Amino acid sequence: MKTPSDADADTFYATVKVFDSFDQVADASLYSPLPPGWVVGNADIVKSTQAKAAGRGKAVNMAGAAVIAGVTNALAGEEVAYVFGGDGASFAVPGRLADAAGAALAAVAAWSTHELELPMRCGMVPIEAIREVGLDVRLARYSASADVRYAMFAGGGLRWADGQIKRGRFTLDAAPPDTRPDLSGLSCNWEEVPASLGTILTLMIEPRGRFDDPRFVELVARLNALLADGAQARCPLPEGGPPLRWPPTGLDLLARVRRRPGDSALWLKLRLALETLFNAVLMWTGWKAGHFDPARYRRELVANADFRGYDDGLRMTLDCSLAQAQRIEALLAAARAQGVARVGTHRDSAALMTCIAPLPSRSDHVHFIDGASGGYTFAAMQVKADD
Repeated sequence: MKTPSDADADTFYATVKVFDSFDQVADASLYSPLPPGWVVGNADIVKSTQAKAAGRGKAVNMAGAAVIAGVTNALAGEEVAYVFGGDGASFAVPGRLADAAGAALAAVAAWSTHELELPMRCGMVPIEAIREVGLDVRLARYSASADVRYAMFAGGGLRWADGQIKRGRFTLDAAPPDTRPDLSGLSCNWEEVPASLGTILTLMIEPRGRFDDPRFVELVARLNALLADGAQARCPLPEGGPPLRWPPTGLDLLARVRRRPGDSALWLKLRLALETLFNAVLMWTGWKAGHFDPARYRRELVANADFRGYDDGLRMTLDCSLAQAQRIEALLAAARAQGVARVGTHRDSAALMTCIAPLPSRSDHVHFIDGASGGYTFAAMQVKADD
C-alpha cells in the first residue's frame, strides 16, 4: 500500500488512484492513507430512524446532501473527498481548509435543526486521533462516469469518527439559529422512482476485521458477480431518469433550501413554482435553453448516479428482481453467520434521488440515491446491531 510520507497534503486528493470498474472497489492497493494534518468531518441527523418512519425520508436525504453542498460551496475551487450516507455525510480535507469546512458544517447543522426541524450533530476529527487508536482513513476514487468521480473510504477511521462524535467528542460549537449555509445547486425536484424489477434493495456490508481480509474481499467479489446481470439488479434510475411532475413534491423543501432572512414565504414559493415549471417544460419537451440540453442532462443524470460506494463498508441501493434480492440476502446472511461481515438490508417499493447541480449546463452534477422509506438508515441499524 502507498504511504503518505512524500505526499503534498494540498494536492494529495488529486493524486489518489482512480478506478472505473466497481469490481475493483475492495482492492486495497488502490487506497492511499490521508497525509498528516488532514481532518475528517462528519454529520448525521439525530433520530433519523423516527424521521424516516414518519415519512420524512426526502427531508432526511436533503439534509444529508446539504452537508456536501454546504462544504463544497464554502471551499469553492477545492476538490473535496466526500461520501453521502443517507441521513448524513462525511468528508476529508487538508488542515488548511479545516476551519472553513467546519464553519460550513456547523452552518448546515443549524439550518437542518431550525429550518427542517431535523436536529443534526456534527464534528471534525484529526487523522492523528484516528491513528492513535490503530485505525486509518484511506482514499480511492471511483469514476462513475467520464464526468464524476466519487471518493471511497476504507480503514475503519470514518466509522470510528462517527461513533466518537455521537458520544460528544470532537463536536463543533453550534452556529446561531439564523445561520444560512450556501446550498447553491442542492435540489430535490424529481419524484420517487418505483421499483421496475421487483424491489428496491438497500444494503450495507462492513468487514469484521481489516478491509483487506481475503474473506471479505471474496464476499465483495461474489456480490459483484451476482450484480453483473443487469436484468436482475441495476441502478434504480430508468434510462430517462426519474419521474418528473409539476409542482414537484419537494417544492416546500426547495423553498427551505432557498429561503433567506426576510424572504416572503409566499413570493418565494411563487417564484420557485415558476422556476420549476420552466425547468419541467424543458425536460418534458427536450427544448434546449442556452447551453442546457435536457436530453444530455438526463443521460448524464443516470451515468453520474451515486447508488453504490464504499465508506468503511460497501453500500448499495439497487433495483432488484425478487429472486435476485433473495440471493443477495442469502449471501449476506451466510457472511454474517461466518463472522466475515456485519450486514444490513432494507427493501423499499421505490428509491429517492437528491441532487447537487450548481450549473446544470455542466456535466459534473451529482445525484445521491437511497431507498424511499428507510434505505441506508434502516440498513445501518442492522449493521450496528451486529456489533
